[in-house]
Amino acid sequence: MSNDILEHLKQSVLAYDGKAARTWAEKAVEEGIDPLHALAALTEAIRHVGDQFGRGELWLPDLVGASDAMLEATPILQADVDRRGVERQNLGTVVIGTVKGDIHNIGKSMVATLLTAEGFEVHDIGVDATADAFVEAIQEHDAEILALSALMTTTAPQQRRVIEILEAEGLREGIKVMVGGGGITQAFAESIGADGYDPTAPGAVKLARSFVNS
Repeated sequence: MSNDILEHLKQSVLAYDGKAARTWAEKAVEEGIDPLHALAALTEAIRHVGDQFGRGELWLPDLVGASDAMLEATPILQADVDRRGVERQNLGTVVIGTVKGDIHNIGKSMVATLLTAEGFEVHDIGVDATADAFVEAIQEHDAEILALSALMTTTAPQQRRVIEILEAEGLREGIKVMVGGGGITQAFAESIGADGYDPTAPGAVKLARSFVNS
């Protein structure tokens, strides 16, 4: 029975069916299935979609659909983890957000979802976030990684602003900064002193893993 539920949970993400993902997550909790096993099923599904996207076999709407489906199920299972007091793998703590002046959310949310699936503790501070808000979140959550998103070239300089404030506050050496978004290039990332850049959500996860494995 439990294996059937986990398979249905996995397939709901692969089918981009958020309603089904939520239903099967609730069923997993009702049946007393280990929430870590259920989260692992979600992770397996989203990794599969991410790998296909990286190979050019799926497209952005596919990745968005799978991420949205996973987001329907994850809070239900995470609440069960918290109720049970279960220890979940934590590769590191990430603060993520879209910089001030930019309200684009899709890419940032996909990265946050994939990072969570990979085993990172992710704190998403949303869109139109000020440099001070990023700094406060880093200090509050003792983050090791900061992920900055900017879709527009007009807001990209805000990523530089965040890094400058980290340096001014004496926090820069203690955190890895990764940047991304439609308005960002490798050359720009290097020019502002970021530690890494990747144009895709799956690539951002690999970059984050490289930070914690280095």
